[in-house]
Amino acid sequence: MTRVSVVMLAWGDEPLLVEAVDAALASREVAVEVVLVDNGCTDDGVDRVRDRPGVVVVDPGSNLGFAAGCNFGARHASGDVLAFINSDAVVDPFALAHLAAGLTDEVGITSASLRLFQSPELMNSAGNPVHYTGLSWAGGCDEPATSWAEPRDIPSATGAATAMRADRFAELGGFCEPMFAYCEDTDLSLRAWQHGWRVAYVPDAIVLHFYEFSRNDLKYYLLERNRLFMILTLFQLRTLLVLAPALCGLELAILLMAKKDGWATQKVNGWKWLWQNRQLIRDRRRELQARRKVSDRDLAWLITGDLNPGEGSGMTVGNAPRAISRTYWNLAKRLI
Repeated sequence: MTRVSVVMLAWGDEPLLVEAVDAALASREVAVEVVLVDNGCTDDGVDRVRDRPGVVVVDPGSNLGFAAGCNFGARHASGDVLAFINSDAVVDPFALAHLAAGLTDEVGITSASLRLFQSPELMNSAGNPVHYTGLSWAGGCDEPATSWAEPRDIPSATGAATAMRADRFAELGGFCEPMFAYCEDTDLSLRAWQHGWRVAYVPDAIVLHFYEFSRNDLKYYLLERNRLFMILTLFQLRTLLVLAPALCGLELAILLMAKKDGWATQKVNGWKWLWQNRQLIRDRRRELQARRKVSDRDLAWLITGDLNPGEGSGMTVGNAPRAISRTYWNLAKRLI
């Protein structure tokens, strides 16, 4: 029987933590342990599950963020498969077994059929599209689950419910810790593709996620900073040169939008962080480009030129900009 370690983080108020832990422990056809990382839980959720058989609580002493917190939990896990499940996500009894079974020699990451907790017949994510500017969003959000009933390869797994073999997670170096939170699932997924492993959506692995879209100053800052950090380190130089006009244009557009909506300071602070950490960017870029086995040209089919996050993402794009974006990417793919 496959041994699965569920890595789950607890931070702040955790109203669904007990239900999420108990659902994972009740999984069928796999042997499960839950490695619960106390990243700063402020209610009694961690204490209520601490003595559950199969639960291992680890305390890093401070809030490590999602990326480093997951890596910390993975280092304390004993399973052959690591499943990263959010503390507000409730797994179906067979979801972990399906995620584990989907991991093959060719498939490095599996992603669940993430449904809306409040409306289980609707999707939260069927894997996340990735735009050539690094923007990513929940694929299929609010669409009927019946429209996403077939397995398929996807550009990026959803960090809310995803699985990897423990040895492969270690081989990739885990989640990118400088990101702290946001974009780390996209970054890990693209690195898996560059390593020659597929990322697959598993429709039978049903997970209910209490999803509420929100934005705040810190999230704006991290999303924009990490998006740029990711593409600056993952994309090949030729790709970055081809995309430079579009990337610069988007930066100006987002700055204007940020000024209008009151978060321009966070956008500028993201640029400052990238400049202050330029040596980190160079070092990570050098390492990842040396290790990759698949070129950007061969992975271009994964990336979308259609900038269409949907209303649920908090970002809507008009038809004209979408058409321009698609045209640009169709030309860029021939040059990278």
